[in-house]
Amino acid sequence: MKARRQMKIQEIITQEAIHTQEELADHLRQAGYDVTQATVSRDIKEMGLIKIPTPDDDYRYASPGAAQPANSSERLKRRMRETVVTVNDSENLIVIRTISGNAQALADLIDKANWKEIIGTVAGDDTVLLIIKPLSAVAGVRKRIADIMG
Repeated sequence: MKARRQMKIQEIITQEAIHTQEELADHLRQAGYDVTQATVSRDIKEMGLIKIPTPDDDYRYASPGAAQPANSSERLKRRMRETVVTVNDSENLIVIRTISGNAQALADLIDKANWKEIIGTVAGDDTVLLIIKPLSAVAGVRKRIADIMG
């Protein structure tokens, strides 16, 4: 029962912005789980959930891996504008060339942006490789990059 409940908690915090333990308990009760605030508190601790900032200056529960700085989109925009030299594509791959030493930081910011079309990045010293899926999404990702770069 505990494992199922914790899986449900993970699902809830992924799909909803949950701000309090009581709010999480309410969602669990609506899903058919008979929980107390103390049970929810223990689950949060066992699962290692953290609170991350939201764009509207509030906080919500998230898994540790989901944490990203509130200003990550601004950091991505600044990094792209300051370091990207060229952007090219072939089939389902986009290659971004950067000023030397900046590719890994840019790839990390792209990974944290969680663009659903990007299934992975590989970075060297001055090159980031984006793997795009599906192939039809390449033009959209290229446009998003161009929009970010202004």
